[in-house]
Amino acid sequence: MEYVAVILPSLVVGLLFWFAMKAIFNADKAERQAEARAQAEADSLPAQPADRPGPESK
Repeated sequence: MEYVAVILPSLVVGLLFWFAMKAIFNADKAERQAEARAQAEADSLPAQPADRPGPESK
C-alpha cells in the first residue's frame, strides 16, 4: 500500500499537467481555425479602392 502512496501524487500531478496541456492545445487549435475562417472571409470580400472612402467612413 505504501507504493501507491508514493506514486499517487506524481500520477495526479501528471494528469493535471496532461489536462492543462490538452486544454491549451485545443484552445490554440480553435483560435487558428477561427483566424483561418476570418481570413478566408476577408479574402472573399471585394477590395475597396484606396482613393474612395468605404461606406463605413460616413
